[in-house]
Amino acid sequence: MTDATSAGAAPRPARSSSILEQDTRTRKRNAAESRFKMYGIAAIGIGIFFLCVLLFAIVRNGIPAFTQTFITAEIALPEDRLDKTGNRDPEEMAKVSTFGYKPVIVDGLVRALEDAGIEIPFEDKADVEKMISAAAPAQVRDTVLANPELVGQTVEFRFLASSRVDGYEKGRVTRGDLARDKNLDAEHLDVVDAMKDAGMLERTFNWDFIFGADASESRPEQAGIGVAMLGSFFMMLVVLALALPIGVAASIYLEEFAPKNRWTDLIEVNISNLAAVPSIVFGILGLAVFIQIAHLPQSAPLVGGLVLTLMTLPTVIISTRASLKAVPPSIRDAALGVGASKMQSTFHHVLPLAMPGILTGTIIGLAQALGETAPLLLIGMNAFVTAAPSTPFDAATALPTQIFIWADSPERGFVARTSAAILVLLGFLVLMNAIAIFLRNRFERRW
Repeated sequence: MTDATSAGAAPRPARSSSILEQDTRTRKRNAAESRFKMYGIAAIGIGIFFLCVLLFAIVRNGIPAFTQTFITAEIALPEDRLDKTGNRDPEEMAKVSTFGYKPVIVDGLVRALEDAGIEIPFEDKADVEKMISAAAPAQVRDTVLANPELVGQTVEFRFLASSRVDGYEKGRVTRGDLARDKNLDAEHLDVVDAMKDAGMLERTFNWDFIFGADASESRPEQAGIGVAMLGSFFMMLVVLALALPIGVAASIYLEEFAPKNRWTDLIEVNISNLAAVPSIVFGILGLAVFIQIAHLPQSAPLVGGLVLTLMTLPTVIISTRASLKAVPPSIRDAALGVGASKMQSTFHHVLPLAMPGILTGTIIGLAQALGETAPLLLIGMNAFVTAAPSTPFDAATALPTQIFIWADSPERGFVARTSAAILVLLGFLVLMNAIAIFLRNRFERRW
């Protein structure tokens, strides 16, 4: 029967090619895989290219804001204008407003230019005032009130140059740009060049940008991010103090102790959905609950921290539960096997092993909250605040909202400061993510 079957069977077709040679279908499949790989590399390259272009534009525009142009001049402080009674009483001298100090500054600048041999080409010599910041009178007034004995003397002051002069020194403003500018003209720039040659004008590092407060739109050269950074710091303290314990406690209960039923399933689904809710919704919730119902102070870092805590909690809970799940069940079984209770097993064995992942998720959540703007705008943290907050209950602004305010300003002097503030914010975010990576690599356990 075997012979008959073999005899009646159709002969096999001879193999046309070797297994070591690619047939047509294999070549097409390999070519498609190669093209897909090239598409992926090209997509990554395009993404990196645009990221580099963005970073280059931010760095190029932001670096000049870390330096500032100053004008140095000796200003005479006449007694007949600043202290008519001659009593050197700060309360009486405070009656002289900043407008009374403007002629004093103008006279001092004119005298300083004449002493330096610089020709003043203006019909009205008071036009030299346009080259210095509008904050100069307040600077001189504050100095005099703090030291009344300076009245009657000639004191050297270091004034902020105006935004246009500072932009000219940094290459942001050209002579052609001043054709339609009412604040400055080409004659002022001639004086600026002469002052630079005479050593009256210099450009140094701008510490006031790091530690100073915001300024009005007429004084962009005086604006700083110190108050905004302090407000963001207080908010992050509130978020850390609330989101970490609440998020970790909720995660431990849901993962280790909660019964598996429809209610816990509903809670888990809602937590996942809250992580995808737009941040502005949390801002509306904070405005309604914390400000209108609880009557907490508006524009306070406390309210901002509470809003950002609500927004950060889902991220912390999800990352914490993932870290708890990553601990092998054998750890729990071993602890229970030697007589430990469920709580002892969780807090003495599981939680320490999951802590690196918990800290990493918390830091990433804080970094996300640090860059949020929309919810803070709704609770009023875009207010004009010049006094540094001392507690989370004081009015303050935040770094993202400060960036938003400056970006919305028509004054060109805020362009560089906007980019510089973005650089500072990116620096904080990179630092926080670097800490998260370090914690993960340093304490991560591999099973």
